[in-house]
Amino acid sequence: MGAPPAPKRDVVWVDGLRGIASVLVVTAHICRSLAPHLLSPAMSDKLPPTLFQLPFLRCLVMGRPSVAVFALVTGFVNSLGPLKKSRTGNADAALSGVAKSTFRRFGRFMIPAIVVTTFSWVACQFGAYNIAHAANSAWIRDTSPTPSASFAGAFYDLFKSLGTTWIDGFNEYDRIQWTLTYLLQGSMMTYTTMFALVYVKPRWRMALIAGMFYFEWESGDSLVGFNVYCGIFLAELSIDSDVADFVAAYPLIQSVGSASVIFLGLYFCSYPEENPEWALWSKELLHLGRWIFPSNVEYGRYYPGMGADLVATGIMFNATAKKILSHRFLCWMGKLSWPVYLLHAPLIRTVLTWVLFGASVRPQQGKDQDGNQLPPGWLPIANNWVVVFAIPLFYVFLYRVAGLWAQWVDPWCMNVAKVFEETVFRDDAKVDKPLLLS
Repeated sequence: MGAPPAPKRDVVWVDGLRGIASVLVVTAHICRSLAPHLLSPAMSDKLPPTLFQLPFLRCLVMGRPSVAVFALVTGFVNSLGPLKKSRTGNADAALSGVAKSTFRRFGRFMIPAIVVTTFSWVACQFGAYNIAHAANSAWIRDTSPTPSASFAGAFYDLFKSLGTTWIDGFNEYDRIQWTLTYLLQGSMMTYTTMFALVYVKPRWRMALIAGMFYFEWESGDSLVGFNVYCGIFLAELSIDSDVADFVAAYPLIQSVGSASVIFLGLYFCSYPEENPEWALWSKELLHLGRWIFPSNVEYGRYYPGMGADLVATGIMFNATAKKILSHRFLCWMGKLSWPVYLLHAPLIRTVLTWVLFGASVRPQQGKDQDGNQLPPGWLPIANNWVVVFAIPLFYVFLYRVAGLWAQWVDPWCMNVAKVFEETVFRDDAKVDKPLLLS
């Protein structure tokens, strides 16, 4: 007879956390485009910080903690089902599920990415990024593709980008897709771990997962490695009866302890990408990092990763935080997090850029010392009022487009993946129900 069923746990909050992470990625890229000074903790080493350069508040305009959250959620969501089956004695069912999920994950990542890249490629060839090339924003200019030199060359460039996205993370038509390679790698790490540990006793499995967390920490894999294993470890904790009983026996852990962990995590997430020596608080973190991090690693990745792990851990043991994140609006945002992530960068470089810069005229720079005409300057923002109204409306537009994507494009991508699955799977491995998008 199998082990008793694992206790049911509320994990809806993960959708809310993912929803917040996705909107913060959008905000981070808009701020990187229009206010790059926010990457630093102050205006200079001699000037005070602005409001959103302060610790905690700057988490609202930073994107790296969100990438860490995506990696953590990847480990959590993809391991939760197999772990539950393993604890109920259904290890064979867990292995079967992992085998199918591993295959489907490639379609889940690759097919939507191909669609977005193709849309961006078409837009590029028809000049949709022309204004972006002249905009007074280094991030927008540097990440906007240019039309190909010939018709045949355009198709060559498209297929090259579709391949290099998964080889080295470079996609000419959507630069932010570099993260997809790492997140797919995180999924494969999760499934490989489940294959290896599904028959292991829960206590020993947790010890081994903790060991793999430490290995990834020491190896310098701050993008996915230790964040993925933190997610797997939290999934294991979330279905463990002894952990639930221990937390229930000590109410302070649920309130003060978990809130303190969240607070500390947000502080670590605040670590600036640039010039940490310009503020006392970030300078202290810089010194602390030399003690707690491996040598020759990027603190701007490690601190957000460690902070995101602490925040997620604190949330899991804090009933109030889980209730807030389980709100239907945040869960709705979480359900749209995948299309929002895929679509936001091309829409920033086209629609938002058209609105902010399209009505401006490039200023003339005059002539150089030899009397030659200098090239015109970059397009300025039309005016500040345009920014005030355009950016909030852009979020509404983005989520409307993401909703349409979820309604029409996602099902089509699922059907394509399902057709391929039914073609290559053995008859005894086929399933009748549609693929789930996790």
